[in-house]
Order: sequence, then structure tokens, then C-alpha cells
Amino acid sequence: NYNGLKRMDFIGLENYIELFKDPEFYKILLNTAKFVLVYVPLGYVAALGMAMILVSDTMKGSTILRILIYWPTLLSTIMVGLTWKWIFGENFGLINYLLESAGLPRIGWSSNAVAAFLTTVIAGVWAGCGTNMLIFIGALKQIPEELKDAAKIDGANAWEIFKAITIPHLRPVTFMVVMLSAITGFKEFAMVQTLTNGGPGTATTYMIQYIYTTGFTKLRVGYASAASMVLFVILLVLSFLQSKAMDSGDGQ
Repeated sequence: NYNGLKRMDFIGLENYIELFKDPEFYKILLNTAKFVLVYVPLGYVAALGMAMILVSDTMKGSTILRILIYWPTLLSTIMVGLTWKWIFGENFGLINYLLESAGLPRIGWSSNAVAAFLTTVIAGVWAGCGTNMLIFIGALKQIPEELKDAAKIDGANAWEIFKAITIPHLRPVTFMVVMLSAITGFKEFAMVQTLTNGGPGTATTYMIQYIYTTGFTKLRVGYASAASMVLFVILLVLSFLQSKAMDSGDGQ
């Protein structure tokens, strides 16, 4: 039991017992899981799609496009949040301005729970796409062209080549990207804090925001530490799976 100022009182497992009985904690954990379950697949598809388009060095403008797609990765997560807050602003945002100019109703990006959730997912995918794209480009270049040429001779089309050759060869890298993205999703904080501040209500409050608010706003440091340990176990399991996947990839 500690508020950051007075002497700590040892209370055993009481913080954990209270945490696992707290409906708000489970709601926040569910919010975080939903964010990860949407953010990871969308980020995977976006990164792989960009990589497939830009894998050829002979494509005109591919280098510039790679730089532009990777550029958001170099920005701080606070800048990412501010950028998308300007785009999705409810009263001053670019999208609502365009909708209003076209005679369409504004969207309550900050007052509608679903809209707010989507803004955090889109911003997260945009910020993380560049790194995963470069990983996929490196992996795609390792696939022997002879396999694709042989498949074409056998009459395989582009989709069949993608399913039978590209996806199997990308499996170790795919698992690594998915695990890294999941870990990033569970740790998301500054971008969401800047973009939605966890609102409306707690609709976009994820684990790190919950820990931060509990520890530094409500001054329940011990309780926030217990929640941090739960998050630590989740990230530990994900890191273990990633490590095993990389070991199996090295062994192939």
C-alpha cells in the first residue's frame, strides 16, 4: 500500500486479489486485447502489401516510397498522436472538414467509442508499417526466383505462387512480425494518450494508460504495480513465443 509519498505498507497479495476482482481491470484488459487483435492483422496486411509492391529495386520511385512509408517510424509516438488528432479532430479535423464540404454529416471521432477505437488502430498501423515493411522486403528478396519461374512454367498464376511459395517462405518472419506487433500493441501508450486520452470514457483506455492513471493520478502505486506485473507476464509469454519462433526459423 503506497501512494508515492508515505511509508510503504506491506499487504501481501491484497493488490492482486483486488485487481482480479475489479471489473474495470477486465474491461481495460479486453480493450487492449481488442486493439491488439485488430491492429496486428491490419498492420501485417499493410506491411506485407507495401513490401510486395516495393520489393523490386527496378520499380521507379521505389526508394522514395520506402522512405516515405518508413518515415513515420522515425517520429515520436506523441507526434504520431498529434498528427492523427489533427486529421481526426471532431471540430477542426481534416476528415470532418472534407465531409462537411461534401454535404455529409461530421463523425464524432472523439465522442463515439467505435470511431475513437478505429482512430487508434489506424494511427498505430501507420506508425508501425514502415519497420515491418522493411523486414518483409528483406525476406521476399531471399525467396529463390527459380521456384517462381518453375511454378509459372507449370501454369501457376500469381495468387497460386503467392500461396504455395511466398507465404511458406515468409512463415518464420511472419511469426516474428506478428509477435513484435502484438508486444507493441500491448505497450501502446503515448500515441493513444495524445490522440484520445483514453476516451470517450474508457473506450480507448489500454493497459499502459490504466497503469499510468492508477499509479500517477490516483496515487495507488502498489495497485498499479500489480497491474504492471500482469502485463509483464503477458509480454513475457509473447517474447518467449517470439524467441522460439526465431530459433525454429534459424534451424530451417
